[in-house]
Amino acid sequence: MRIAIVKLSAIGDIVHAMIVLQFIKNFNKEILIDWFVDREFKELLENNDDINQIYTLNLKKAKKNKSLLILLTELNKLKKLDYYDVVIDIQGLIKSAVISKLIPSKKTIGFDRDSIRERLASSFYSDKFQSPYSQNVIDRNISLVAFSLGFNVSNKQIQNKNPFIFARKQKINFNLSNSKKNIILIPGASHISKCYPANKFAELSKLIDANFVVIWGNEKEKLVAEKIKEFSPKILVCNKLSLEKLIILISMVDLVIGPDTGPTHISWALNIPSITLFGPTPGYRNTYETSINKIIESGSKVNPYKIDKSDKSIRFIDVQNIADVANQLIGK
Repeated sequence: MRIAIVKLSAIGDIVHAMIVLQFIKNFNKEILIDWFVDREFKELLENNDDINQIYTLNLKKAKKNKSLLILLTELNKLKKLDYYDVVIDIQGLIKSAVISKLIPSKKTIGFDRDSIRERLASSFYSDKFQSPYSQNVIDRNISLVAFSLGFNVSNKQIQNKNPFIFARKQKINFNLSNSKKNIILIPGASHISKCYPANKFAELSKLIDANFVVIWGNEKEKLVAEKIKEFSPKILVCNKLSLEKLIILISMVDLVIGPDTGPTHISWALNIPSITLFGPTPGYRNTYETSINKIIESGSKVNPYKIDKSDKSIRFIDVQNIADVANQLIGK
């Protein structure tokens, strides 16, 4: 049996979908799984033995260059592929639904129109699955795939998941401590309303006896990282990392603290302890709490269908509360 999974972007969303791989293989090791993804995020999927083949699409490049030619070239590639038994669109957007429809298959399965924000997407599927959009995203992804292939996954199985993101073994010096616990701080996210303030991250570093490393992904985040270091000079600001090096670094630390963003979700995928801070996005939906992966929410009312970018409530999360949870996780 050959299946195709379509989940194009972004880091956190792909991570939340990749958990399905191990459960598919637990159900039937003989199923061949191909994954369709935007080229920018290919490194997340590489080195996972459960994936047969990764197909990359240059959709972001087409959008950036406003090039219809690039887009059509990418889409035409799909029509030349061999037939799949099932194509599963986990993304639930119009663009992913179109791509899923263009991939030759017996069945194209996705969420029904009441389960996604872009309702038109459901019209491209031959089979549809109902799951409230406000439901936990990891539960939604697993339920869709389980419905598509005919198996069940329990909460206990999710809690006891195996790590599912891998990187090539490399010797990289991240200046981690051999004598203290190492903690990553993440100041950036897709929008400033999701970010915890620099001065509070600095204050947090003074409440925990550990070695702190701040990571960043663009120049704006770098400035915030350097601001944290100004407040707390003992903090290390990491150089810009490739996605692969980011995965390696996270796999080597004792704790990750950050907002609802890709690197924090990678720590969950690696079974690395984490604290995810939520302001304008729903913690109950956007991650899966475990004994080592905790969430702290601001308490504001959140609409899962749309981020309120004026909601800056994350800045009011108590620093001492984060420190207490962190110390429990690192055994202090």
